[in-house]
Amino acid sequence: MAAKKIQELWHLPARKAAPALLGCYLCRRGRNGQITRHLITEVEAYCGPLDRASHASRGPTPRNGVMFGPPGYWYVYLCYGVHWMLNLVTGPEGYPAAVLLRGVEGFDGPGKLTSGLKITKTFDGQKCSIHTGLWIEGPAKIPAGWRQRRGPRIGVDYAGPLWTAKPYRWWLESASRQRPQQKITLQG
Repeated sequence: MAAKKIQELWHLPARKAAPALLGCYLCRRGRNGQITRHLITEVEAYCGPLDRASHASRGPTPRNGVMFGPPGYWYVYLCYGVHWMLNLVTGPEGYPAAVLLRGVEGFDGPGKLTSGLKITKTFDGQKCSIHTGLWIEGPAKIPAGWRQRRGPRIGVDYAGPLWTAKPYRWWLESASRQRPQQKITLQG
Protein backbone atom coordinates (compact mmCIF):
# COMPACT_ATOMS: atom_id res chain seq x y z
CA MET A 1 0.00 0.00 0.00
CA ALA A 2 1.57 3.24 -1.10
CA ALA A 3 1.95 6.17 1.31
CA LYS A 4 -1.10 7.83 -0.27
CA LYS A 5 -3.23 4.74 0.44
CA ILE A 6 -2.04 4.64 4.07
CA GLN A 7 -2.94 8.31 4.43
CA GLU A 8 -6.44 7.53 3.13
CA LEU A 9 -6.87 5.18 6.12
CA TRP A 10 -6.34 8.12 8.47
CA HIS A 11 -9.54 9.74 7.22
CA LEU A 12 -11.68 6.69 7.92
CA PRO A 13 -13.67 6.32 11.13
CA ALA A 14 -11.60 4.53 13.79
CA ARG A 15 -13.78 1.39 13.53
CA LYS A 16 -12.85 1.07 9.84
CA ALA A 17 -9.24 2.25 10.07
CA ALA A 18 -8.35 -0.15 12.90
CA PRO A 19 -8.89 -3.48 11.08
CA ALA A 20 -7.40 -2.01 7.89
CA LEU A 21 -4.12 -1.42 9.75
CA LEU A 22 -3.66 -5.13 10.54
CA GLY A 23 -0.97 -6.48 8.25
CA CYS A 24 0.58 -3.04 7.69
CA TYR A 25 3.98 -2.21 9.18
CA LEU A 26 4.79 0.15 12.02
CA CYS A 27 8.17 1.63 11.09
CA ARG A 28 10.64 3.24 13.46
CA ARG A 29 13.89 5.01 12.67
CA GLY A 30 16.27 4.85 15.62
CA ARG A 31 18.82 7.46 16.65
CA ASN A 32 21.49 5.57 14.73
CA GLY A 33 19.42 5.76 11.52
CA GLN A 34 18.49 2.08 11.58
CA ILE A 35 14.92 1.44 10.41
CA THR A 36 12.86 -1.43 11.76
CA ARG A 37 9.49 -2.52 10.39
CA HIS A 38 7.07 -4.50 12.54
CA LEU A 39 3.89 -6.18 11.32
CA ILE A 40 0.85 -4.69 13.09
CA THR A 41 -0.95 -7.59 14.80
CA GLU A 42 -3.43 -6.00 17.23
CA VAL A 43 -5.39 -2.75 17.38
CA GLU A 44 -8.33 -1.13 19.18
CA ALA A 45 -10.68 1.63 18.02
CA TYR A 46 -11.71 4.58 20.20
CA CYS A 47 -14.67 6.21 18.53
CA GLY A 48 -15.37 9.78 19.50
CA PRO A 49 -16.89 11.74 22.36
CA LEU A 50 -19.73 9.31 23.08
CA ASP A 51 -17.36 6.33 23.50
CA ARG A 52 -17.05 6.12 27.30
CA ALA A 53 -13.78 4.16 26.97
CA SER A 54 -12.19 7.00 24.99
CA HIS A 55 -10.26 9.86 26.57
CA ALA A 56 -12.33 12.08 24.27
CA SER A 57 -15.48 11.35 26.30
CA ARG A 58 -14.27 13.88 28.86
CA GLY A 59 -13.88 16.65 26.29
CA PRO A 60 -10.63 18.26 25.14
CA THR A 61 -7.81 18.49 27.68
CA PRO A 62 -4.09 19.24 27.43
CA ARG A 63 -3.50 15.47 27.49
CA ASN A 64 -5.94 14.42 24.74
CA GLY A 65 -6.01 17.60 22.61
CA VAL A 66 -4.28 15.92 19.66
CA MET A 67 -7.32 13.62 19.29
CA PHE A 68 -9.40 16.68 18.34
CA GLY A 69 -6.97 17.75 15.62
CA PRO A 70 -6.34 16.49 12.10
CA PRO A 71 -5.99 12.78 11.36
CA GLY A 72 -2.61 11.15 10.83
CA TYR A 73 -1.00 12.37 14.04
CA TRP A 74 0.24 10.33 16.97
CA TYR A 75 -1.51 10.51 20.35
CA VAL A 76 0.89 9.16 22.97
CA TYR A 77 0.02 9.12 26.66
CA LEU A 78 1.28 7.51 29.85
CA CYS A 79 -0.95 4.76 31.26
CA TYR A 80 -0.92 4.16 35.02
CA GLY A 81 2.31 6.17 35.22
CA VAL A 82 4.20 3.22 33.73
CA HIS A 83 3.59 2.51 30.01
CA TRP A 84 3.37 4.77 26.98
CA MET A 85 0.37 4.04 24.72
CA LEU A 86 0.64 4.74 20.97
CA ASN A 87 -2.51 5.83 19.09
CA LEU A 88 -3.07 7.09 15.56
CA VAL A 89 -5.68 9.86 15.24
CA THR A 90 -8.28 9.01 12.57
CA GLY A 91 -11.43 10.46 11.03
CA PRO A 92 -12.33 14.06 10.31
CA GLU A 93 -10.60 16.91 12.11
CA GLY A 94 -12.56 17.98 15.17
CA TYR A 95 -14.06 14.51 15.74
CA PRO A 96 -11.85 12.87 18.39
CA ALA A 97 -11.13 9.28 17.39
CA ALA A 98 -8.00 7.14 17.37
CA VAL A 99 -6.65 3.64 16.92
CA LEU A 100 -4.54 2.19 19.73
CA LEU A 101 -1.73 -0.01 18.46
CA ARG A 102 -1.84 -2.92 20.95
CA GLY A 103 0.70 -5.19 19.32
CA VAL A 104 3.22 -5.67 16.55
CA GLU A 105 5.26 -8.75 15.74
CA GLY A 106 7.83 -9.17 18.43
CA PHE A 107 5.96 -7.04 20.98
CA ASP A 108 2.59 -8.21 22.31
CA GLY A 109 0.82 -5.57 24.36
CA PRO A 110 0.85 -1.79 23.98
CA GLY A 111 3.35 -1.18 26.79
CA LYS A 112 5.81 -3.73 25.40
CA LEU A 113 5.37 -2.21 21.94
CA THR A 114 6.33 1.30 23.04
CA SER A 115 9.08 0.10 25.35
CA GLY A 116 10.59 -2.18 22.72
CA LEU A 117 10.50 0.47 20.01
CA LYS A 118 11.55 3.30 22.35
CA ILE A 119 8.38 5.31 21.75
CA THR A 120 7.70 8.02 24.32
CA LYS A 121 5.79 11.26 24.77
CA THR A 122 8.17 12.90 22.28
CA PHE A 123 5.98 11.50 19.47
CA ASP A 124 2.75 12.94 20.91
CA GLY A 125 1.31 15.43 18.42
CA GLN A 126 3.82 14.44 15.73
CA LYS A 127 2.71 13.52 12.23
CA CYS A 128 2.77 9.85 11.26
CA SER A 129 5.58 10.32 8.78
CA ILE A 130 9.00 9.06 7.79
CA HIS A 131 10.22 12.59 8.61
CA THR A 132 9.33 12.21 12.30
CA GLY A 133 10.86 8.73 12.55
CA LEU A 134 7.61 6.87 13.22
CA TRP A 135 5.26 5.89 10.39
CA ILE A 136 3.09 3.16 8.90
CA GLU A 137 3.75 1.35 5.62
CA GLY A 138 1.79 -1.12 3.55
CA PRO A 139 0.65 -3.05 1.76
CA ALA A 140 -1.63 -4.53 4.35
CA LYS A 141 -1.03 -8.24 4.02
CA ILE A 142 -2.14 -10.85 6.49
CA PRO A 143 0.37 -13.73 6.55
CA ALA A 144 -0.76 -17.04 5.03
CA GLY A 145 -2.53 -19.24 7.57
CA TRP A 146 -3.50 -16.30 9.75
CA ARG A 147 -6.93 -14.80 10.19
CA GLN A 148 -8.33 -11.58 11.51
CA ARG A 149 -10.30 -11.86 14.76
CA ARG A 150 -12.56 -9.36 16.52
CA GLY A 151 -13.70 -8.92 20.10
CA PRO A 152 -14.11 -6.48 23.00
CA ARG A 153 -11.39 -4.06 24.03
CA ILE A 154 -9.10 -4.86 26.93
CA GLY A 155 -8.98 -2.96 30.23
CA VAL A 156 -11.95 -0.62 29.70
CA ASP A 157 -14.30 -1.85 32.46
CA TYR A 158 -14.49 1.73 33.76
CA ALA A 159 -16.55 2.60 30.64
CA GLY A 160 -19.55 0.54 31.76
CA PRO A 161 -21.00 -2.68 30.34
CA LEU A 162 -22.22 -1.22 27.03
CA TRP A 163 -18.85 0.22 26.00
CA THR A 164 -16.84 -2.62 27.54
CA ALA A 165 -18.66 -5.16 25.36
CA LYS A 166 -18.25 -3.28 22.05
CA PRO A 167 -16.19 -5.42 19.62
CA TYR A 168 -13.70 -2.67 18.85
CA ARG A 169 -10.51 -4.79 19.11
CA TRP A 170 -9.02 -6.65 16.14
CA TRP A 171 -6.05 -9.00 16.06
CA LEU A 172 -4.30 -11.58 13.92
CA GLU A 173 -4.47 -15.20 15.01
CA SER A 174 -3.41 -18.59 13.67
CA ALA A 175 -4.52 -22.09 14.53
CA SER A 176 -1.38 -22.38 16.68
CA ARG A 177 -2.16 -18.99 18.31
CA GLN A 178 1.40 -17.80 17.78
CA ARG A 179 2.08 -14.33 16.50
CA PRO A 180 3.75 -13.95 13.10
CA GLN A 181 7.45 -13.09 13.29
CA GLN A 182 8.44 -11.08 10.24
CA LYS A 183 10.74 -8.37 11.54
CA ILE A 184 12.56 -6.59 8.75
CA THR A 185 15.61 -4.49 9.60
CA LEU A 186 17.20 -2.12 7.10
CA GLN A 187 19.99 0.39 7.34
CA GLY A 188 18.54 3.82 6.51
